[in-house]
Order: sequence, then structure tokens, then C-alpha cells
Amino acid sequence: MKSETGADSAREGLFMRYGIVRKALSTIYEGASEQMESNGQILSGIADEAAHGMIVEITGGKEAGRFFPVRTFYNYTGYLPEEDILEVTREEAQAWEASDLRVVSGICVDVTSLPKVQGVCLISLFRGGMVQVLDWESETRGWARVRLADGRTGYMRNQYLMEKKFSQAGAWLVELPQAEIPDEEAFRRAVMETAKAYLGVQYRWGGKTTAGIDCSGLVSVSYMLNGILIYRDAKILEGFPLKEIPKENKKAGDLLFFPGHVAMYLGDGLYIHSTGRIGSGGVVYNSLNPDSPIYRQDLVDCMKAVGSIF
Repeated sequence: MKSETGADSAREGLFMRYGIVRKALSTIYEGASEQMESNGQILSGIADEAAHGMIVEITGGKEAGRFFPVRTFYNYTGYLPEEDILEVTREEAQAWEASDLRVVSGICVDVTSLPKVQGVCLISLFRGGMVQVLDWESETRGWARVRLADGRTGYMRNQYLMEKKFSQAGAWLVELPQAEIPDEEAFRRAVMETAKAYLGVQYRWGGKTTAGIDCSGLVSVSYMLNGILIYRDAKILEGFPLKEIPKENKKAGDLLFFPGHVAMYLGDGLYIHSTGRIGSGGVVYNSLNPDSPIYRQDLVDCMKAVGSIF
């Protein structure tokens, strides 16, 4: 990782406030409201989701009575309800990040009061959530003792905990920290396997976990869990590591962009994406090959770009 000790020189001397997500899953809204109006319809105001243990920068005062404007560690902005986060100083946020944080790898995993299935469930976490590991092997084999963001301690099966390869230091640094990639082919394989682990998860507008995920949520979290922070929405944006390449140069693990949609290329014409299309409704495979039974001509006809970090 790049250095996480340097401070944002543009912010020196300012009072910085941060938050750690304390709920299993928290909605990041576009504005200071849970709903928005569009063409006479009342719609969800969701823009993104934050899993347990995630660090955000609080960028301003509370609005509409309960919403804080926030910036995520991957440089996405929105609003979080006050009750969903634990307010902390930068030093406390850095201490949380520097602790032995592990990422939940299971679809939905209970944290219990005792190291046994009969324990009281304290919280159920989704893939991508983070906990602090206090003991990898507690008094009961196979159970780790963990601390939650709100300070409570409990137990979860250590088989559902994986290494945290990404840095959250982007919450206080100007430049997003990115993991080093010593082996391009190994990275490509890893990011594809991560995306495949979400097969069958329902489509959720703005979703980013195994509770529900959208197209850009799928590709951005697949890259994040392998140490690379790309833009959260379905576009190639300057300042992030993804760059446009010629379509004919696409390789497995690169991203395919369509108007308002993004997918991950798997090679041999196959790609994986989260789609709200009737009959799919979630994370599925489709193909660029017109002879394939899972060919999507509507997407092939409008594919506008290919993005790669290499």
C-alpha cells in the first residue's frame, strides 16, 4: 500500500470528523432524505451502501435533523443517517483501521454472544463488512472473538473471515491508496473469482453487498476486496485507476461499459454483471457471442467502452 501516514495538506488545521458504520448495512443517500421525487414518482434516495466497520469522513453539519454529508474512503459522496454511524476523531478512525480488521466473506454471518450456534445473535453481517479480530481461535475451536464498531464483543466462525486487502486511508488522504499488484494474471483471476462469488445475489439499485447489489456495486466491490479502489458508478472517471482501452484489447477481469451499466469480462466472450432485467434480476452470466444462448444483443449493440487498470 502507499503510505497511510501523510496528512491531507489542504486540510491541515481543520477540525476533522469521521464516522464508523455501526449497523450491519447502512444506506448512503443522494441527499438528506430517504426518498426522492422523479417524474411524479416517489423513489428511494439510495446512492450507495456502507457495510459494518466502514470509515467515512463527515464533511459538514447535520441536515434535515438526522443526515450527515459524508465522503467514503473510495471518494464517493452522499448522506448517512446519524444513528447509523459512530462519530470518531481522525485518530480513532486511524486506530480502527490499524487494528486487526478482517472482512466478512460469507453471504450473511451471525456474530453471537457465545462461541456456539446457540449464542444470542448480536448482529448479522454481510460480505464486505469488517470486524476487529481479538482472538483468531477463541476458547472454542473454529470461533474467532471479534469486536464490533460500537465496542461490543462477540464470536463468529473464523472460516467466514478473510484478509482485508484494501486501505480505508482514503478517508483522510488526498490520493486513494491502492494495493500493489505483483502478478497481473493472478490479480485478474482473483477479481473474477470474487465477482463470481456474488452469482445469484438479487439486483438492488445502489446495493453493494450480498443482501443485494447493482452493476457498479458488483465490479467496484470485486476490485475493492482485491485491494483496488475504482469509481463506484458505471463510468470511467479521471483520478481513478481505471483507464479506457481499445475494445479489441480487452482481457479477462477488465470492465465493459454500456450506457448506465457496467459488466466484468471473463474471457471467451463471457461476462458477469448484475442486471435488473426481468428474467435475470441479479448477478448472472451473459455472452458477447451471438451463437450463445445467453447472448444479450441489446447490450452488445450499445457497448461504448472497455476499462482496465493495466
